[in-house]
Amino acid sequence: MKTAIVTDSTAYIPATLREDLGIRMIPLSVTIEGETYEEESELTAGRFYKMVGGELPKTSQPPVGKFAECYSRLAEEGFGAVIVITLSSGISGTFASAVQAGDMADNIDVRVFDSEISCMMQGFYAIRAAKMARSGAGPEEIMDELARMQETMDAFFMVDDLSHLQRGGRLSSAQALIGGLLQVKPLLHFKDKVIVPFEKIRTRKKAMARIEQLLGEAAAANGALEAAVIHANRPEEAEAWKASLQEKFPEVEFVTSYFGPVIGTHLGEGSMGLGWVKK
Repeated sequence: MKTAIVTDSTAYIPATLREDLGIRMIPLSVTIEGETYEEESELTAGRFYKMVGGELPKTSQPPVGKFAECYSRLAEEGFGAVIVITLSSGISGTFASAVQAGDMADNIDVRVFDSEISCMMQGFYAIRAAKMARSGAGPEEIMDELARMQETMDAFFMVDDLSHLQRGGRLSSAQALIGGLLQVKPLLHFKDKVIVPFEKIRTRKKAMARIEQLLGEAAAANGALEAAVIHANRPEEAEAWKASLQEKFPEVEFVTSYFGPVIGTHLGEGSMGLGWVKK
């Protein structure tokens, strides 16, 4: 039985890699000044950051019909099963939409995996699943591997401006005000499927150094890791940080990725992150 792999656009997997691995992508949408765009297909990250002004964009999950159409096409193509990997159900209804569409699907076995995270860390799940599917692994085996990955998956990120999280409902007004007054660069991470503060650090440099320390602890505990440096419209800074990290942690395999329109709406330009999982 052939198994297909589907993920949503917030995994931010490069299009060429998606195509090479046969990963199908369902886009989330961003509305800017009344115009709605599907991220990755109609709106790139670079264009998004140029367009964003004073009004906070609005984001929306894919409609159930998008998933239903995808499942139907896969069944017609001869796939007997599909594994769908979504961004965390704690910050989006995308997981629920994928499950609802799966309940209505005929002639295909639909399994939906809640990544409980987003961005390239979500992408790591999809990439590994696609490689396993290509090698002939079935849905049960792939889902078991995704659950194992979750045990060592982690990511930390910092924002330049707390107002985006506050305006988007991801941070209380009091937290945003205090953070702004103290010039705090809070380290954030996913816990229990939602974004929460991890530590409050005074400067960007110290925040990034603390993330490096956390990476070192993970590498010591788990051995070889694959990791992603993630940026919000700071490509040069991201590449410089990646080069520095690669020198310090030769046992870790690094890639560079980005916070696209949907996640960038809530974190804001200038945000930086680092995530990893055991190879």
